[in-house]
Amino acid sequence: MVKKKIPLRKCSGCGEMKPKKELIRVVKAPEVKDEDGNVIAQGDISLDLTGKKPGRGAYVCRSAECLRLARKARRFERAFSCKIPDSVYDGMEEALTTNEQ
Repeated sequence: MVKKKIPLRKCSGCGEMKPKKELIRVVKAPEVKDEDGNVIAQGDISLDLTGKKPGRGAYVCRSAECLRLARKARRFERAFSCKIPDSVYDGMEEALTTNEQ
């Protein structure tokens, strides 16, 4: 019998490789453009608890400490190539703590 391969992802906070199902995806939604290709709205950055939202993704452990480490090292800003406001980080931390319980 063939063993099924378990997909691994790296946590942006602690840097450990873990099974994808144990991590939470942080996603940057695609930019909204008009017919001429001009950017109308930037993509929002949020937690993707289902793992199905479209866009660029990065992964973090289900602990608020890993999210703080990733924030301090600016790993999400590097992964998404954009500046992330503090209010977005605060919202993600609040959602993560409510999901943790």
